[in-house]
Amino acid sequence: MDRIADLRPGMNGTIEAEVISIDQSREVRTKFGKLVRVANATIQDESGQMIVTLWEKDIDRVSIGDKIKIENGWVSDFKGNLQITAGKNGKLEIITK
Repeated sequence: MDRIADLRPGMNGTIEAEVISIDQSREVRTKFGKLVRVANATIQDESGQMIVTLWEKDIDRVSIGDKIKIENGWVSDFKGNLQITAGKNGKLEIITK
């Protein structure tokens, strides 16, 4: 299990963290022209905070206060902010509501 403070852009990580805020969802167009919903949430563990990008059905599954686990999540840097997403190769699981 990784800690948020140990994650770096370009790596895959597995973390457990609490959701402390969720932004309003928005629609974006993929590179293939499909409209999809996306929302950013802030998560934290004992080592720090970061953004998790939620896609489509995960937006409705996750709530503030939930403890989530992201397995094999992709870590990136977007506009100077560290973020992680389960993407197509990872898995987002809600541990406790």
